[in-house]
Amino acid sequence: MRLTSKFVAISTATTLLCAAAAVWILRSGEPASATAASGEVRPVWTETDWPFGPDPWGKGKAFRCKADDCGGEVQLYVRAKLGFCNCATGVADDSELEQMGDLALIGKATPIGAGRQIIVGPMRGRSRAYRIEGNRNAALSLAFNQRCDMVAATALVGPGAPASLEPAVLAFLNSDHMLKWAEIALGL
Repeated sequence: MRLTSKFVAISTATTLLCAAAAVWILRSGEPASATAASGEVRPVWTETDWPFGPDPWGKGKAFRCKADDCGGEVQLYVRAKLGFCNCATGVADDSELEQMGDLALIGKATPIGAGRQIIVGPMRGRSRAYRIEGNRNAALSLAFNQRCDMVAATALVGPGAPASLEPAVLAFLNSDHMLKWAEIALGL
């Protein structure tokens, strides 16, 4: 009888472990999305048309993360700026980020706090959060470089979006798709 009890206990434990593993495997294959009830953000970025008029830097790439996927509307604008970066130091401080970033595309912005260093693929740069004057939106300005060339990225975060989507934006910029784009755009 004892042997039978041990067998049943081991069989039950094995079955529960297999069921848990199956649930984990099935859930890890689900497409990324946000779960509104939990507030968890799993961005889904969709490419859209570049909404800005011509300027010396030309068109870039524009992406949108819907409110359902990011907890609030997020627009991301990314473009290469060739020969614009300080070749020796790159984007080393907040004043260089201000000069090299693309915040002027979306309006007058006031920094919310100090910037910080970031890494995108093999490139280093800075990121800083801003408040957009005249509306309830916030923005995140990012710039990173490879030698004398750089990429400027601006995320416009609409009302209701989480205060800091920087990890989600950086994850997207570090995706294979975007690193390949940066490699081509910067001529690496």
